[in-house]
Amino acid sequence: MRHLTLGPPGPLGLLVVGAHADDIEIGAGATILRLLEEHPGSSILWVVASATPDRAAEARASAAAFSAAAASVEVIAGDLPEGRLPAASTAMKDMLESVKTRPIDVILAPYVEDAHQDHRLVAKTVWQTFRHHLVAAYEIPKYDGDLGRPNLFVDVDEATLQRKIDLLQACFPSQHDRTWWGADTFRAIARLRGIEAATRYAEAFYCRKLVL
Repeated sequence: MRHLTLGPPGPLGLLVVGAHADDIEIGAGATILRLLEEHPGSSILWVVASATPDRAAEARASAAAFSAAAASVEVIAGDLPEGRLPAASTAMKDMLESVKTRPIDVILAPYVEDAHQDHRLVAKTVWQTFRHHLVAAYEIPKYDGDLGRPNLFVDVDEATLQRKIDLLQACFPSQHDRTWWGADTFRAIARLRGIEAATRYAEAFYCRKLVL
């Protein structure tokens, strides 16, 4: 298996996009922690499309915690309708167009074949807006059973995975009563993808286009 570096050397400009508060962290939290640690001086722009005031507060607290090692972090928390993002596609496009000129090296966003309609709309809009960027599409385990066959893996050590889990638990108390939520879920998917990446733990992504 060929091991490559995600993004150029030196500080990175990261754009992370989620449909809802906690999407980014579930799908790519450990990768964010690793990238910021390995690329000192990086900046991160954190975009959440749909969040009530309470959920927006959780998203902002989580972004600050996951981005503690960044030189700067900016959070954009929208109030687009949860569960109905396809009906707000123009507003979603405007949200991403507003940050299109920022220095961006790597984009982490949902996968275009995710079963959730909100995730798919965000994923498609990212691809429509950022046509010449490196986009790594993360996955979110859910009831729909839509996990696929990713082609990009980020090796995650035990300490980083545990940090991700601890931050998820601390930052999103509103989700603790969900049947799918919990450390066992986050650890299980990381272990499964680790097997596929010939390592202990990993986060998995879909990279549609990559130019070396």
